[in-house]
Amino acid sequence: MKKRLGVVMDPIEEIHFAKDTSLAMLAAAKNRGLDLFYMTVADLFIENGKAYAMASSLDVFMDETHWFELGDPQKTALSDLDVILMRKDPPFDNEFIYATYILEAAEREGVLVVNKPSSLRDCNEKIFATWFPECSPTHLVAKDMTLLKDFHRTHKDVIFKPLDGMGGSKIFRVKEDDSNLSVILETLTEFGSQSIMAQVYIPDIVKGDKRLHVVNYEPMPYALARIPAKGETRGNLVAGGISKVVEVTERDLWICEQVIPVLKEKGLLFVGLDIIGDYLTEINVTSPTCVREIYRETQLDIAGKLIDAILAI
Repeated sequence: MKKRLGVVMDPIEEIHFAKDTSLAMLAAAKNRGLDLFYMTVADLFIENGKAYAMASSLDVFMDETHWFELGDPQKTALSDLDVILMRKDPPFDNEFIYATYILEAAEREGVLVVNKPSSLRDCNEKIFATWFPECSPTHLVAKDMTLLKDFHRTHKDVIFKPLDGMGGSKIFRVKEDDSNLSVILETLTEFGSQSIMAQVYIPDIVKGDKRLHVVNYEPMPYALARIPAKGETRGNLVAGGISKVVEVTERDLWICEQVIPVLKEKGLLFVGLDIIGDYLTEINVTSPTCVREIYRETQLDIAGKLIDAILAI
């Protein structure tokens, strides 16, 4: 009997065809003979303690004019699926959390969920990196304005960012004597009611913010360096950065050695580490991207490696 793979993702008709990592995963699963089913977070529900979704059969094509076909939604017990990929992008809001509860119910019913739902809740992508202070830049997570200003006064050149952002959204570099410090902190913390992250600015950002994938607890040999546009601090591609595939370094592999044992404990099968210079800045667990860009330059099939790892479990 063919294995059945479901995906929970944002609307498939709205994805960026040339870059979407979820599409690469689905194509790899199709190529290995799996039946595919599509769901959004809104399709998930629990009825009398059992996890369900209004799921649609799915076919995918690597064709920029026609990359998917959907069947009619059908009430489907999630336990009828063998594996579910949770690929919903942030924001990490209450609906995301509720979705992890439903997927956790499916997990109790014997379904493999990638990544593990409880770990999606536990491992905030910014704060998770602070579990590894030996790998991370000097940092502070706080909402107290005095603490944040003291951190800036001490380190003089600082990055401030929200804990729930993605794609470089609301990231600020604040240099010494920047007159906008107070208003930036007021905005990010919502006047002291919301915790944020402060990190010492890393000059090596000019060489790129590297996305290094770890698949089935194995670091991939190539990473994607996202290099900021002129006059920008952020390397994120959606913020205008350009990308360059690079080989991983010995320092990158050392960082992976520190992180991978915890990934195993947490059941995080597919993770994207963000590394600037010698420092780990984020650990992306919700919906890591950038595999398509690496494949185009190297033929390294990261999506295929993930599906193969899932099939071997």
